[in-house]
Amino acid sequence: MRLLASPLNLRLRHTFTTARSASDIAHNVLVRLRAGELEGCGEAAPVHYYGQTQESCLRALRRMAPCLRAHTPFDLEAVLRELGHRFPKEPSAIAAVDIALHDLIGKRLGLPLWKYWGLDPSRTPRTSFTIGIASLERVVAKVREAEKYPVLKIKVGVANDLEILREVRRLAPRKTLRVDANCGWTVKETIAKARAMEKLGIEFIEQPIPPGNNAALKRIKNFIGLPLMADESSLAPEDVPALRGCVDGINIKLVKCGGLRAGMQMIHTARACGLKIMLGCMIESSVLISAAAQLSPLADYADLDGNLLITNDPFRGVRVDNQAKLILPQAAGIGV
Repeated sequence: MRLLASPLNLRLRHTFTTARSASDIAHNVLVRLRAGELEGCGEAAPVHYYGQTQESCLRALRRMAPCLRAHTPFDLEAVLRELGHRFPKEPSAIAAVDIALHDLIGKRLGLPLWKYWGLDPSRTPRTSFTIGIASLERVVAKVREAEKYPVLKIKVGVANDLEILREVRRLAPRKTLRVDANCGWTVKETIAKARAMEKLGIEFIEQPIPPGNNAALKRIKNFIGLPLMADESSLAPEDVPALRGCVDGINIKLVKCGGLRAGMQMIHTARACGLKIMLGCMIESSVLISAAAQLSPLADYADLDGNLLITNDPFRGVRVDNQAKLILPQAAGIGV
């Protein structure tokens, strides 16, 4: 197999702000993996929070290329084990290779991945649409712009969080609202704000505090009446068992766990631990979003809107209907 990697810069419709960062362009990487006459596509979305950049991802992929030359797409276990051992700090780059391998396998077999895995495409959830941190006036404008989406995910982590949430609820009285603090709160602050959010009918709170303290997550869970979801605390399959009893569910992102193979492992591990599952994303093109969507019939929730937040997606794949339900592609592989 021959690996080709190139920059993929995605322009956002609006500056995307969370409790940790703000950006107008997502500096991703496109991977093309060629095996004979077939080509598989993958994508990396490097996460700056973990010290990854587009440049470090491209360097890692160039070093990964020789590892693939003697292998076929069906050597998944050997290839991913070697890459994980040699490049432990580049899960996003590994995810891009993993997705391209799965895309090649699906194309070789002539099957979309959901069919290859025996999944029911009618069981996909609705995706949320994300409203990033902004001034109250800008949030109001974004909520109005997102009128067609029935599920909104509101980024919080600023002083006037509750004022913003109350205004969003006023503007969208019937919509499902989810809250993501991106590690921007303390334990005490989370418990206090959760009481107010219960009255607003918030569906769940995602990762209110920084990772590394599951006992604190458990304390929050025991004090609040809303479900609690982990994100930064559940990066890889090995993180999941320790979260049992500390949260109600986990958010799985392919670029954090290392791709579809690890994502599937996280799903089954979470189910064994009695945890609910959300499939999430960074700012991504339809390559990454469509790959994650292949797993979505196994999930309770989806936050796969990265491709909806950009203006220059070069690909077409998974779609959403008028209720934001994910419509899986019929084409082979990841369907892009």
